[in-house]
Amino acid sequence: MMLTFIPARMRIPTYVGAGGILLATAFFVRGGRLWWVGILALVSAAAQVYGAYRRGGEDSDEGALAGSRADERQKYISVRSHALAGNVAMIAAFLGMVAGIAANAIWWWPFGVMLGIVGLAYLFGLSNYGTSDSD
Repeated sequence: MMLTFIPARMRIPTYVGAGGILLATAFFVRGGRLWWVGILALVSAAAQVYGAYRRGGEDSDEGALAGSRADERQKYISVRSHALAGNVAMIAAFLGMVAGIAANAIWWWPFGVMLGIVGLAYLFGLSNYGTSDSD
């Protein structure tokens, strides 16, 4: 999903910043003895946002990725790495579910939920990006 109203150089820093804010908020809401980890998350996210913004201005492969200006070769590598991550997530979720069921533990169901989500995402990807009937 490309948000065209966000300038290309700001897309990656925006995603990184939003993730850092969400993580920090989770620690602040949780409270307790680990509330200060939220501050570390904010500082770390700010440093990563700055680094991503700086890399986005460079004229290199890494700068093109950070600035959302990737060419076909870089996009293909990104698609392949996402596919590998999805395969590993499916295998890990399946193995966790099987281990939980075999141990007669109650913690097997989150693995089953993740397996279902990743499986549905795979089917959704096939329906969106699969070959058309005319091929």
